[in-house]
Amino acid sequence: MRADLRRCHNINEVAFTPSFHSLRKELYEFRINQEALATIAGVLSHVKNSDTNSNLSVQMATPKPGSQKAAVSDLRFRRLLTIEDRNELFATMIRVVRLLEGRVNIFDLANSIYWWNERTKKQWAYDYYGNISVEKKK
Repeated sequence: MRADLRRCHNINEVAFTPSFHSLRKELYEFRINQEALATIAGVLSHVKNSDTNSNLSVQMATPKPGSQKAAVSDLRFRRLLTIEDRNELFATMIRVVRLLEGRVNIFDLANSIYWWNERTKKQWAYDYYGNISVEKKK
């Protein structure tokens, strides 16, 4: 099931997998946005471990062990915040999950993808920049 989703390159391919339709049927009564659900299912298939100690945007700002730089660079983060298209969000969020070595807050990830809008982006910016180590220029 997970392997089928991991091989998908866009949300249309996710929609063509039996595993997505099994999930969709389980959640049918909740009238969930199908495109958002496909995006979430595809991205979550790349997660190895759930880490609920902090929000995803804080995790992106947190340096990897032995580093002083954010796990997700400022430039990549700013580009992420400009995304409007779900297929582009799908591909970019898979890259983010990989940069975080597959360890993310799955609840925050799913919620943020489902409600991907200006409010979510603004909250991410507050969290990311509120937790990033800022290097002072001399």
